Formats: sequence, C-alpha cells, structure tokens
Amino acid sequence: MSLQEVLASGVLLGDGANGTLLAERGFKKQPYDLANLEAPELVRAAHKEYFDAGSDFVETNTFCSNHFKLEGFGVDVFELNKQGAIIARSVCPPGKYVLGAIGPCGKPLAPFGQIEQPDATASFVEAAKGLVAGGVDGFFLESFVDIHEINIAVAAIKSVTDLPILLSKAFIEDGEMIAEGLPSRRAREMSDLGVAAVGANCIVGPQRMLDLVRMMGEETQVPIIAFPTPGLPQLVKGEITYDTSPEYFAKASMRLIEEGARVVGGCCGTTPDHIREMRKLIDQGVKPKPRTIITRSAKEKEDLPEASASTLSEKIKTKFVVTVEMDVPRGLRIQKLLDGAKNLKEMGCDIINISDGARARLRMNPTAVGNLIQTQSGIEVTMHFSCRDRNLLAVQSDLLGAHALGIRNILAVTGDPANIGDYPSATSVFDIDAIGLCRIMDRFNQGLDLAGYSVGMRCAFTICCAYNPGALDQELEDDRLKRKVEAGAQIVYTQPVFDLESAERTASLCRSLNTPLLLGVLPLRSARHTEFMHNEVPGVSIPENLRMMMANAPDDETALKIGIEEAQKLSAEIKSLAQGIYLMPPFGNAAIAASVMEAVQ
Repeated sequence: MSLQEVLASGVLLGDGANGTLLAERGFKKQPYDLANLEAPELVRAAHKEYFDAGSDFVETNTFCSNHFKLEGFGVDVFELNKQGAIIARSVCPPGKYVLGAIGPCGKPLAPFGQIEQPDATASFVEAAKGLVAGGVDGFFLESFVDIHEINIAVAAIKSVTDLPILLSKAFIEDGEMIAEGLPSRRAREMSDLGVAAVGANCIVGPQRMLDLVRMMGEETQVPIIAFPTPGLPQLVKGEITYDTSPEYFAKASMRLIEEGARVVGGCCGTTPDHIREMRKLIDQGVKPKPRTIITRSAKEKEDLPEASASTLSEKIKTKFVVTVEMDVPRGLRIQKLLDGAKNLKEMGCDIINISDGARARLRMNPTAVGNLIQTQSGIEVTMHFSCRDRNLLAVQSDLLGAHALGIRNILAVTGDPANIGDYPSATSVFDIDAIGLCRIMDRFNQGLDLAGYSVGMRCAFTICCAYNPGALDQELEDDRLKRKVEAGAQIVYTQPVFDLESAERTASLCRSLNTPLLLGVLPLRSARHTEFMHNEVPGVSIPENLRMMMANAPDDETALKIGIEEAQKLSAEIKSLAQGIYLMPPFGNAAIAASVMEAVQ
C-alpha cells in the first residue's frame, strides 16, 4: 500500500526524537546528523528501535543536513542526506516507510536575514536529491516557523520529485496566538501548497497541541499531523531532558487522534518507549471525531492602538535637527554623561545618541542608559542597536523592552565583531544584519512580530539606519542604503564627513530615496587624532589640506580650535543640504559639541 493510501485510510504512527536519543546513546556531537557518517550503527539501531516499538514510519536523521547548519564541517550535503536515507532504509520492515526529514535553514532568510532565496532553494534541492537517492518514500518537513521558508522548501522538493510531502510547523505556546486564529490560517496556506498532510510539531506538549489540531482540522481536508514534545523541558547537568512518562504521553496523544490527527508521533525528548505505549493504545482502537470543515467569513482584523511617535520624527519635518553622540563610560559612573546631556538640551540639542558597545567594548546596556537620559536629563535619545550580541529572540525582546520604556528612535547597526573588542573569545551572533533589523522594526510598527503574532499595538519606532559616505566599496554601501530604506528605514545617519563634496553626494542620494538625512560631523582635536582617524578608522578620509592645517598647529589647544572652526564651517554648509547634523565630539565632550552647534543655530 502506498504512503498516500495509508494516509487516507487510517492513523499513521511515526517515530520519536532522533537527536536526543542519539545523545542518550553516547553521540554528543552536534549536529546529530553527523552520526550518519561517524556512527552509522548507532543511527541504524535507533531506527530499528522505533520500528520494533511499532512505528509505521521513521524519519531519517537529516533534520540539520543543509548547507547552512553544516557550514564549517566540510561535509557534503548530498552524501549526508543520502547516507541518512540508506541507514533508515536498511532496517525498514516490509509495509513500513522511511520519510526524509528536512528542517529549516537555521538562520533567518532574506529580507530579514542574510540567506538569499536562491541559496535556500539550492540547499533544499541538494538535500532532497540526496534523500531520494537513498530511497525515501516521502518527506517530513518539520519545525518550520517562517511561512515564506515553507513555500521555498516545498517548491524546491517538488522540483526534484513527486514523492508525498508531510508538512509541519512549530507554533509557540501562547493563548493569544490561538485566539487570533493563526493555526487555521497557516493550515489553509500550507494545504494550498499541495502537500499530503499538514500539522504541528515541537515546542508544545500533547495538551497544548489539542487546540492546534482542532483548529487546523477545521480548515483543511488533508490529514493532520501532531508531533508534540513530552511536556516542558528542563536543564540537567548541561543537557535538556524531559521527564513525562510514556504512559501519560500516549494517553494524552490519543486525544489528539480523537480530535482529528491522522499522523502522530513525538518530537524532542520522546523515545521508543513513548512510541511503544502509543502503539498499544492505537491498536486497542481510538475513535476519531468526524472531520468538519468550517467555512469562515473573512474576519476584519481589529484595529490595534497606535503608540505615540517620537519627538525626532516630528521635529525632522519642521526644523534643522541637531543630534549629539555621547560616549558611555565603562562601568556604572554615568552622572557626567547625564549632566552633559542635560546641558546640551539647554544649549539647543534635540537628540542624544547612545552607542551599543561600539568596537565591541563593554559598556552599560544602551536601553538602560537611554532610559536614564530620557527620564533624568529630559532629552530624547536615539539608541544604537547592534545585531552582534543578540539572537533573533533577544533582538525582538530587547526592541519591545526599549519601546515599553519610551525609547522610540533606534539606529540599526550590524555591529563590530566581538573578536576585536574587550572579550575576543566572546561569541558574535549576527542572526540578522542591519537590513533585517530595519524590517523587524517595520513589522513591529505594523503590530506584528517576525513570526506574525500580534504585539498588542502598532509600535512607533523611528527607524534610523547608518551610511558611510567614505566606504571602500561605495557601490555596495549605496545599494545597502537603498535596501535599508526599502526595509523601512526612515532617517539616515552618516559616518563623519570632512568635505563638502562628500556631503553633497550623500545628500543627493538621500533625496533620491526621499529619506531625511543627518550628516555626521566630527570636530578634530589634534594632529594625532587627525592621523588616527584618517589612517586607522575604516571608511574615514580627511582631506589633505585639513590634515596639513592640524599638523602645522603649534599645540593641541590651537589644533582643537582649528578642528572646531572647520567643523563649524562644514556644519553651516550642511544646513542647506540635510535635515540635520549628527555631531560626534571627541570623548563625547559636551562643550566641544556646543561650540559647533553655534554654527547652525
């Protein structure tokens, strides 16, 4: 009997987890897919245990077998997938099935992340070819979150073979998500892709899975998949473990079948013992409820409340804006910074800029600093936000936290790698870059997070982005600026410019993008400072005549005076080109900033 026929006729019992089972058996190396090459007998034994326990099908040990998760391992994606299929096929009894497991890329796809669609497609195609060559009967796509990535994966597999595809999405454990009907919408969208079954796996246990199965079953005629975890995980001696009994899991899983699930099994933490207990109860007979497809009329989305906009977003429409970057000192003593911000406000400064661990130096969290400045110094902040230290979860969490504290202006920066800073052994994350960060904030401004869940209101981030007028590859820098604006950037901040020609070119580019511009101005303080900026800071080029003026100054006091005067001249000229200036006084010196500000007031 074909897999399609079995899916149409009854309940199909899958397997449990591969990775956690292999780890329990002694293979600790990740990704666990490497065991296909390094410990094939261990993988073979795991599959056989599941078949012996009563599984109708097993999934190949290839969930992570794609180009992105295997980067740096020197492993051929095709061969790893092929070997995974061959191992499972070698212990598959007659009348049973082997499904090729394919998981998501592991990093966000463009336009949020840096994995481009053609690259993702090529990886899915390579995996599918390997699995087909190894003899799979179909595919099990699981743990996907992004519907865009789901579309890419299904299309890639269909370009290789017409074998059946079972498609499963991971949903968060959230009552609001259920109430908003997301599972129903996703079930409909996934069914429209022409797959053999749709459903949910991972993250939630069998009780939480009930609502997902019910809602998805009401939306589509195709069989429903339910592969829950055995409850909530816990960390024991550095390893994630589950302690839900197989008997409880099996009994709870029967309710999933009663609610309409036709393909059942277990996800992370489930073992052959869990599957064995499920087999017993299935064989005793479980009576599923009749499937009822509910036709829902299009429901108007409730209008979300809108957060209040930033002062910067209003001021930049009507006046020449002055922003000043203040250095965050090491440690906790920031009273001088707070006093300086207050003084600058009194002198006419509109916005204080706060960096986010620039050059990978250890500094206080910018959200805390920004909140202190806004509440104690009474001036609005533009907070720099780096992608270096935060994974995709932390990026969104920290943005929401900043918004809740009233920080609306965010300057999206990719960030300097950790290995150049105070802790070279620290790990850089870079799940996304500045372009993806702009897109996430744009989604928040629509009231949605990256997964499509409501955040409860339409945020009011003023999305700022960075631009370097002196980049080594100016064509690439210009293209990235255009992509940032397309992603939702509303204001452009630049690195320092030291000549009118660079300022004019940048202003022309921003006019073509219809995006307000804050041109960077950095007053030089000495000949040594000038040479450092020109020779050691990437993307900074100081005209020779200015370098000569600074070099010929008899002392640092005179040099500083020249630096301020030249910055004043440039700022006055910038006033006719841009919507504001972005002052970067050396050492965050408020007095120097105030002197330059006089030229534009």
